Amino acid sequence: MNTQKKHKTEQLTDAFRIFNELSQNLSVSYQGLEEQVAKLHGELAFAHSERLKTLEEKEKLASRLEKILAALPAGVIVLDVDGKVVDCNAVATDFLGEPLIGQNWFDVVARSLIPIVGNPHERQLSNGKRVNMTISRDVACHAPSDSGQIILLSDVSEMRNLQDMLNQQKQLSAMGEMVASMAHQVRTPLATAILYASQMSNPALDNEKRLRFSQKILERLHYLERQVNDMLIFAKDGRLAMETFSLAELLTHLRETVKEYTDTGEIDLLITNDAQDDMMLGNENALRGALLNLLNNAVDAVGQSGCIHISVVQLDSSRLRIVIKDDGPGIEQELKQRIFEPFFTTKTHGTGLGLAVVDSVVQAHGGHVQVDSVKGQGATFSLVLPCIHQVLSLLPGGFSHQAILPDGLRVNANLFQSDLSGKKHHQSYSQRGASHETV
Repeated sequence: MNTQKKHKTEQLTDAFRIFNELSQNLSVSYQGLEEQVAKLHGELAFAHSERLKTLEEKEKLASRLEKILAALPAGVIVLDVDGKVVDCNAVATDFLGEPLIGQNWFDVVARSLIPIVGNPHERQLSNGKRVNMTISRDVACHAPSDSGQIILLSDVSEMRNLQDMLNQQKQLSAMGEMVASMAHQVRTPLATAILYASQMSNPALDNEKRLRFSQKILERLHYLERQVNDMLIFAKDGRLAMETFSLAELLTHLRETVKEYTDTGEIDLLITNDAQDDMMLGNENALRGALLNLLNNAVDAVGQSGCIHISVVQLDSSRLRIVIKDDGPGIEQELKQRIFEPFFTTKTHGTGLGLAVVDSVVQAHGGHVQVDSVKGQGATFSLVLPCIHQVLSLLPGGFSHQAILPDGLRVNANLFQSDLSGKKHHQSYSQRGASHETV
């Protein structure tokens, strides 16, 4: 009996011990659960705070974007996937008028935007303003699957007006430059014609001189006519009418013209022609005017006495170098960089177009001009011109009546020879050796 009671007591003790252990484990688990709940509550509070902060920042950003959109000087229109207006700013409403929200964009375009011929990116409003239209495609409007378009209308009326004014000023400037250039080209031969005309009324003038003076006047007038025509052609498309001419005759004209200015002083003019070919291809009148501009500058530079040397050297079968050198005071280094600019001059009576015309004429012939000068040692202007006229060569084998021109074109040689024979300055094809002439 005692043994049985003892056994039950032990069982009860074990049960109490197990219960205590379970209670302790449950207490520890509950404490851990409380800690987890507290931690989750803190994390939830933090997440809620961050969410509120994010929503507040988004609201501020949305408000800022709304203000920027309202302050934009351009009209903004948002279209949905069906092409209907779902949103716009006040400028767009001012441009296009109401109603706008919910309207089909093509109906709005037909109602308020007038196409401009030749400019697909611009439209004209009903009030006369011009707007530039930019379209941004595949823009999400409300959801990622809901794509649409954003259209930007920018007012370009003022910019177009300024551009039109600038174009007009450029045209007027170009016209004024052309007129001034023509006046500069006309002035020298006109002064020569006036000089000859002033001697016509001299009673001591015999008939032979009177006839020669009248021929000189007529020649100068014809030269003026050709000069004006060439300047108009050059101003129109940047090219001069090219013909064949004699280099020797060009140098002779230069010598006779400059002689009128050098006879009154002690200026020596030396012309050296070492070119093997005499027939040139270019515009004789334009080249003569350009060379006369250089010679007139040289005469002004040397003053009452000095020496001017014109030398012609043939570089190869197609290129020619013409050098005009004087022993005047020379050109300062800072002026050498600007002397070919239009309207730049150091003379009180000059237009500043002489050397600009020289540069334009040389470039029209496919050549280039440069100046070399040392202060106190004169100036040297060098013109390299690819204008040597190639002699016609006949083709062999059944093409004996065709000729090849320098640009590769074929023409009938007999017809070309016949045309050349009708012009005085085309009569000679003989090559000439070196010649030296001194005035």
